[in-house]
Amino acid sequence: MSKRSGILEFAVLGLLRESPMHGYELRKRLNTSLGVFRAFSYGSLYPCLKTLVTQGYLVEETGPEPDPLAAPLAGRRAKIVYRLTAAGKEHFEELLAHSGPDAWEDEHFAARFAFFGQTSRDVRMRVLEGRRSRLEERLEKMRASLARTRERLDDYTLELQRHGMESVEREVRWLNELIETERAGRGKQPPTAPSADAEQDNQQENGGPGTRRGPA
Repeated sequence: MSKRSGILEFAVLGLLRESPMHGYELRKRLNTSLGVFRAFSYGSLYPCLKTLVTQGYLVEETGPEPDPLAAPLAGRRAKIVYRLTAAGKEHFEELLAHSGPDAWEDEHFAARFAFFGQTSRDVRMRVLEGRRSRLEERLEKMRASLARTRERLDDYTLELQRHGMESVEREVRWLNELIETERAGRGKQPPTAPSADAEQDNQQENGGPGTRRGPA
């Protein structure tokens, strides 16, 4: 299974743990609640659902019968609702307990953080500290690269490099606040997350595309 498919599987199981849903509802929740999945389409979601059904983690059920007063809709096919099985819940719990390096990467971390409310505090701490360590390593490399190439960069490229570093530094500060909050036992009220633009910037080692203007 590819890394990206694994993230989608994790998110689908997590959302269905909250309540059964049909495919459209799942797609909507993936797009609105978990912004990292905005690029996923029905073409990605339904094969994932079918695989999870085959593995015994989900079951397909027919949705509620249409309203008998809505005669024009009577001929439409009933929606398929996906429900988490006991095996699916157990599998999700196993995935939720994972706190290794994969959980620290950009897309994995975003998905894991979305389900922190269902994650034990010790796992949350390991994931947060691992993510911070990963970003601190990235920041050190970016600073070293900038120091080596500063004299060869034009003003706009230099500004882009600085923008990328500032985005990583901002997330490190946010992680520090989260870790302190967890240690103080106030994990239900985390600090405000960095903006979506900052998250996108962090996905590139040398800084992502920014909107900040360079020197005139």
